[in-house]
Amino acid sequence: MTLVLSETDAEGIVTLTLNDPETRNAISDQPMIEALLAAIDAANRDPRARVVILTGAGKAFSSGGNIKKMGAGGGLNDPLAARTRLNYRHGIQRLPLAFEALEIPVIAAVNGPAIGAGCDLTLMCDLRIAGESARFAESFVKLGIVPGDGGAWLLPRVVGFSKACEMALTGDMVDAAEALQIGLVSRVVPDAGLLDAARALALRIAANPVHAVRMTKRLLRESSTQRLDQILELSAAFQALSHATGDHDEAVAAMRERRKPTFTGN
Repeated sequence: MTLVLSETDAEGIVTLTLNDPETRNAISDQPMIEALLAAIDAANRDPRARVVILTGAGKAFSSGGNIKKMGAGGGLNDPLAARTRLNYRHGIQRLPLAFEALEIPVIAAVNGPAIGAGCDLTLMCDLRIAGESARFAESFVKLGIVPGDGGAWLLPRVVGFSKACEMALTGDMVDAAEALQIGLVSRVVPDAGLLDAARALALRIAANPVHAVRMTKRLLRESSTQRLDQILELSAAFQALSHATGDHDEAVAAMRERRKPTFTGN
């Protein structure tokens, strides 16, 4: 079975689908981690790729950890604590780093529950759209464990420190309506129209010059960890590169001539 399905359309929209409905698309097992890492790397290397949509097969986005394999000696856990640490470092912790390095924007199309590491997987994405049946839970504490995949860093940056504390310390479920209210997602749509809505957003992004989109994403990502003066310096460097592109010249010419621009990626 192909654990991550990948499809690229003519507009450069890459749709990645977690494809293990039997486990509700659990992402803690090494084969799924490797499959998702490979799919992300392939999208990053593909010059045609402009936007990634990430979703789940079946009725869930992702259940996070595989509960059936949890416990002593199961899943990422090992009877020797030092090995458990390495399992996390060389396993699921590679995912947030891969998403951070991905140059093109990623939209999470959240269909159904996104629990634990599944919730954190949505946070690794740049944008999140939820179907009406979507549910989110930073539920590690209910299993007597902590967010081992970077969730403690990701969640406060999306919903703020106080709400992140509430979610992580209670482990309570957040429905789609509340997720919209707290800024966890940018919109909620009917389940049947989820992928169409995600693709419509992806096309609006993909319509812009590819280099400007990639560099804008990098500036936004870097802004969470760098000082203002550092971001200004990086912005100046990126702006110099942007001004030298053919797509910038085309955008200016099209605006002056009051016509639709034709971008070529140059």
